[in-house]
Amino acid sequence: MYAEDVPYDRYRTLRDHHPVARQEEPPVLGWPAGPGFWAVTRHADVTAVLKDTDTYSSYLGATQIRDPDPADLPFIRRMMLNQDPPWHGRLRTLVSRAFTPRRVARFEALARERARALLARAVDEARAGDGTCDLVATVTDDYALLNLADLLGVPKSDRGLLLHWTQRVIGYQDPDEAGEPVLGPDGRPVNPRSPAMLADMFAYAAELAAHKRRHPGDDILTTLATTPELSTAELEMFFFLLTVAGNDTVRGAAPGGVLALAGHPGELRRLREGTAPVAVAVEELLRWHPPVLSFRRTAARDTELAGRRIRRGDKVVVFHAAANRDERVFADPGRLDLTRDPNPHVSFGGGPHVCLGAHFARLQLAAFYEELLDAMPNPRLAAPPRRLVSHFINGLKTLPLRVMD
Repeated sequence: MYAEDVPYDRYRTLRDHHPVARQEEPPVLGWPAGPGFWAVTRHADVTAVLKDTDTYSSYLGATQIRDPDPADLPFIRRMMLNQDPPWHGRLRTLVSRAFTPRRVARFEALARERARALLARAVDEARAGDGTCDLVATVTDDYALLNLADLLGVPKSDRGLLLHWTQRVIGYQDPDEAGEPVLGPDGRPVNPRSPAMLADMFAYAAELAAHKRRHPGDDILTTLATTPELSTAELEMFFFLLTVAGNDTVRGAAPGGVLALAGHPGELRRLREGTAPVAVAVEELLRWHPPVLSFRRTAARDTELAGRRIRRGDKVVVFHAAANRDERVFADPGRLDLTRDPNPHVSFGGGPHVCLGAHFARLQLAAFYEELLDAMPNPRLAAPPRRLVSHFINGLKTLPLRVMD
């Protein structure tokens, strides 16, 4: 279903008639059937779940819909994403020291220069060919990856590893991204977030951290590696989180925003003419194409949500993409409006777990769209895009554009 498109029509049916709806978990792609979950689709309920960490836990069952192997759960719980207050707050405070506004702002000029260079190369290739380019392959994959590598302090020679790990962890449902699944002794796929599948990434993180202690730089990994309160295991988990989340947020949002602009020439014209401010437009494009579709919580106690009884231990899944189209919050939500303000979308989550790198992502997206307007003032779809096969990440594998007449 998600390989075709985000099922916004089904989301609306759920919002209108079953805002907290019981869903089955059938076996799929070699993964066994699960116990089922509650799908939460209204904006008010989604934000309530994200804010109430006492009732809806990230720690009990982690944050992916499918249950992890019980043997892997202690390992998965080391990640800040899969923790609850107060432990989550401790780790978030430590890592936020690395995400200083000064450090993030320093990358704005670099990100803008990189966007300009990548877009110019894509235009040159289109001019030399048939007037089209694949924006994902020629621009946005590299843009997201290289910006993240600079922020983390990953050497140029190793930057391909970041994309490889992202594809393996995020794109595991898509054979184009992950390749053939790795099977365990029982013949079932091995969870890409299990210790066995992350050993090479963690070994690299430890090696790079040791290098940063000997040769410090002005980057996030240097700050983390020289923070005595962080254990080695916590640092490795931060590297995992920042590599995957930091890459795939912009990697999904940037081409998704361009797809929206190409399909709405009137809004593109407003952006080009300056009647739609770029900063405001970024928020609407994030609402329209959220990089993350859903996140899971686990009920820590019996409760009630939208009139439904939730039992302790039940899985509760919030659908960001559904909340972003809620008519109760957004006027005419099926219309792209680059001047929409206020715009309380939940594309970066909410509550204590709101995306730590949201400021950095917004900075990159604003710079990218501004440079796009100069390089490709009138992009048009040359062929249908190919979507990532995932119910988690709202990704595009290709975005064929006609940029030259």
